[in-house]
Amino acid sequence: MATIPDTVSDTDPASATAPSFEAALGELEGIVAAMEAGKMPLQEALDAYKRGVALLRRCQATLTAAEQQIRILDADGLRDFDASQEASPEGKGSVGGEER
Repeated sequence: MATIPDTVSDTDPASATAPSFEAALGELEGIVAAMEAGKMPLQEALDAYKRGVALLRRCQATLTAAEQQIRILDADGLRDFDASQEASPEGKGSVGGEER
């Protein structure tokens, strides 16, 4: 009888003891693999399904928050780096406007 590891809290997605996104995703992948094997008793499969739903919600919330942060950064003027625009000819070799 396979057991489902309980590394992620089902109650508070913002709890301080929450594992990383990668840990939650890894656990979710393990649950999916175990369920796809089809060798779980019914009650264990139901428990695994509930656990998987909680992990999925946590991962989705983490991704949504990351996407929001990216939108905020993009709106703040984040742009592709262009080295030719960053190195101005008048700034080369001078300190405080004086040539060295």
